Amino acid sequence: GGLRRSTIRSCELEAHGGAVTCAALSRGSGRLLATGGADCRVNLWAVSKDSCIMSLTGHKSPVECVQLNPSEEQVAAGSQSGSIRVWDLEAAKLLKTLMGHKANVSCLSFHPFGNFLASGSSDTNIKLWDIRKKGYVYRHTHCRCLRSSRHLTCVCVCVCVCVCQLWDLSQGKKITEFTSHSAAVSIVQFHPNEYLLASGSADRTVRLWDLERFSQVGSLEGHTSSVRCILFSPDGSCLFSGASDCLRVFGWEPDRCFDVVPVGWGRVADLSLTGQQLVAVSHQLSTVSTYVVDLKRVKRSGESKVPGSVQDDRPLAERQEPRGAALRRSYERPTPTCSSQRESRRSEAERRSPEGERRSLSEEETEEKVSTAEIHNAEDYQEIFQPRRAISRTPPRTSEPFPAPPEDGDSDGVSVFQVKPPPSPPVQRVKPTVVSSSSSSSSSSKPPAALAPPPSQAPPPSRSRPVELIPSNRSAPIGLNVADFLPASGCPASLSDEDALALMKKGHDTMCVMLSSRLKNLETVRAVWTREDIKSAVDTAVSMNDLSIVVDVLNIINLQPSLWKLDLVTTVLPQIDKLLQSKYESYMHSGCSSLRLVMKHFWPLISDTLKATPSVGVDISREERLLKCQLCLKQLRNLRQVVKNKAELVGRHGSTFCELQLLTAPLDDLL
Repeated sequence: GGLRRSTIRSCELEAHGGAVTCAALSRGSGRLLATGGADCRVNLWAVSKDSCIMSLTGHKSPVECVQLNPSEEQVAAGSQSGSIRVWDLEAAKLLKTLMGHKANVSCLSFHPFGNFLASGSSDTNIKLWDIRKKGYVYRHTHCRCLRSSRHLTCVCVCVCVCVCQLWDLSQGKKITEFTSHSAAVSIVQFHPNEYLLASGSADRTVRLWDLERFSQVGSLEGHTSSVRCILFSPDGSCLFSGASDCLRVFGWEPDRCFDVVPVGWGRVADLSLTGQQLVAVSHQLSTVSTYVVDLKRVKRSGESKVPGSVQDDRPLAERQEPRGAALRRSYERPTPTCSSQRESRRSEAERRSPEGERRSLSEEETEEKVSTAEIHNAEDYQEIFQPRRAISRTPPRTSEPFPAPPEDGDSDGVSVFQVKPPPSPPVQRVKPTVVSSSSSSSSSSKPPAALAPPPSQAPPPSRSRPVELIPSNRSAPIGLNVADFLPASGCPASLSDEDALALMKKGHDTMCVMLSSRLKNLETVRAVWTREDIKSAVDTAVSMNDLSIVVDVLNIINLQPSLWKLDLVTTVLPQIDKLLQSKYESYMHSGCSSLRLVMKHFWPLISDTLKATPSVGVDISREERLLKCQLCLKQLRNLRQVVKNKAELVGRHGSTFCELQLLTAPLDDLL
């Protein structure tokens, strides 16, 4: 008998020297915690551990909000003074300082992909920042809290007191607003798969909005206090809602409550999912507590029963014409719709920005010099932010879940593992541009994994994060020992001088022939360019059926946009298609640069020509221009599909194609 134990307090810790002002969990694994405090610091923790991994300094005023990006590689923190700092966690250095807000930054949201960060402030401004360019690309007024959608261009903004507004940043205009809440909206969340938005409010309800019909499709009631956190399950089948006294699991269409989990976590700040467990974090004064809910003991659908649970499958409200969730359109792909006008809008905004929003380079450098990363736990830091650099010979084990709550215990279902202030191990200070490879801990003296004994003699692998992708612009392979690929024989036979020279010359003649042919082709293209024009030179390069020649020519004309003409675009676009699908990084980079140039300089001409009404009489030049524009549009549509597919890549190339996806979004307007 008794209430089932589905929740434990995993850890309670003294997080800051002053009051804790904000806390956020990582969305990827749910095992990383970032906290901000009145001591102007951002601290990083491993959930369920009471030792701080790293402290980030640099803010001159209390930290008001903090957010980890989806890949857990960056953390952003907004301060009371209005500044935003973004740190690279792997390199342990300050990445960017974003200035522009005039009051405290109240909310931050990373976009699901790309290098964009949305921020809201008490100065009633919302800004969308391009972290790479260190400037905002969009600004709007009156923001209280916000959330980025998978569309990359839409940000739901909670404004005034009880109104949610949905904005399309591609057009810079409001799409719609939802006004059914009777109290302040505290949190919003987009559905992971469908065009659905959930909003939690101090009126103790969670409301669901259809983003296609812009209508309310559900009102989830039952909380006895303000809704502080909401989170959709990964498959979108249910919604977790956290208040100060309990966790509720809701379903909709029809509205119903699957389960209620009593837990006294108080000011719960964030929720995250990891496997079959839900992790929550709350803070009070200078203390931060983490909680773990075992979802195996929580009912998440209307089909199964969990013994001893507090639940009610009865509809919360009767609605006419209920619609199934399957009738709502799902996200088939990320659909950025920003146009190239964003760049001009950003430039115009920068020209209009007050002097306080601009800082000199010397001031920025000074700011970055005073920012440091203090690594308190080198072993945890290397395990989380700098995972093993060597090729593992055995598959890594998946991370073990948090300890499951016991079957019996106190009636409140909460137990405390340990309450104590964090120890004070040796602190390792890392300058902004230097990542220290040494540590006072004994772990730094261990040999690298590449020099470990053979797999058969090695101990079982320790818990670790999945292998991170290594950027292709590294100067040398990481964790790769060339000696590992040599024959395993103890004493390889020595080569004679003749054999060694023959081995060195192997393939040399073939390479000489290839380079000679390439040089001859380039000389031919140059002669045509000198004798005729750039269009004839590009046609000659294309006729050689050698992409390397095309890349060499494009790399030159990409540096001088004035050389481009509309008839040249019609010739180059089919070659860009081939380059974007090439396996060579340099080819792909050249194709991206050319496509970016075409969209920025020729899309306005193409669009205006195709939208223009037919003129009276015969205009030969206009007809020729119209045919060229129609051909360009057809080719650009084919390229847009390639860009969409490539935008799903992870890493630097994925970000580049996401940017191209934004630039090619206006093509949808002419479909």
